[in-house]
Amino acid sequence: MEITLGPVLTFWKKQAVLDFYREAEGWPVDRIYLGESVCAKRRELRLDDWLSIARSLRAAGKEVVLSTLTLLEAASELASLRKICSNGEFLVEANDVGAIQLLSEAGVSFVAGPAINIYNAYTLRELVDAGMQRWVMPVELSGEALAAILAQSDELGIREKFTTEVFSYGYLPLAWSARCFTARAYDLPKDDCEFRCLDHPDGLAVFSQEGERLFTLNGIQTQSGLCSNLLPQWQNMASIGVEAMRISPRETGTGELVQQLRASMDTMSSDRLPLQSVDQCNGYWFGQAGMTSTLS
Repeated sequence: MEITLGPVLTFWKKQAVLDFYREAEGWPVDRIYLGESVCAKRRELRLDDWLSIARSLRAAGKEVVLSTLTLLEAASELASLRKICSNGEFLVEANDVGAIQLLSEAGVSFVAGPAINIYNAYTLRELVDAGMQRWVMPVELSGEALAAILAQSDELGIREKFTTEVFSYGYLPLAWSARCFTARAYDLPKDDCEFRCLDHPDGLAVFSQEGERLFTLNGIQTQSGLCSNLLPQWQNMASIGVEAMRISPRETGTGELVQQLRASMDTMSSDRLPLQSVDQCNGYWFGQAGMTSTLS
């Protein structure tokens, strides 16, 4: 079972990003996804910066993948996407169908990110034919649904042609919009947002009138209000054919989580993992409302 680090979904200062990945070089993580996948206005790091980080991580023995934007809104963003897809050094995680088209036309293998709507093995077969070598399950699917898709993949004779990865820890990316909700929270227009996302490195919490945390605002992306924690499910995942678990980077504590998960896997025990708590969620995995928490 691989441990992967997804792309940083929120907006961090450049030095914070550099420091984070310098530390990650020493973590027991197998694969690291890099790049801006949410908002094109976040330009603390350019493509050359990401490539420099990628080369350092590769030298440290990590597999590196470049992630693309999930929602493209301008010709300049398409031009940036083309540069990422033609980087010539690193595998690319396609987070929209446009990226899949570019990569497929170029005959380049790719990863299908969690924003790609894959709900059955027939879609997987189409993407495998297009060059997909790995997919990240959409976060709203259950473990039972995933098991059925993988079983169907066996029937179609494609199961050995791709790797399955599951978003296993972090605020779940739920939706994207042309509007910027963080800017709106500050009564600012999207085009003059003052980069307020920098003030919220783990996102901006949204509460109901009853005080229940419902969502987390991350610019144009809406995330779950509670942090999803599927780490205690790693043995269950392995039993149905999951080959990689993704941890979404947080401002603090990410390295400790990686260490705990690797120790749990090495000792075949969940004793060292942070147990599921009521202030976290895992409902989707159990076929329930995503914001619920099943203690197990």
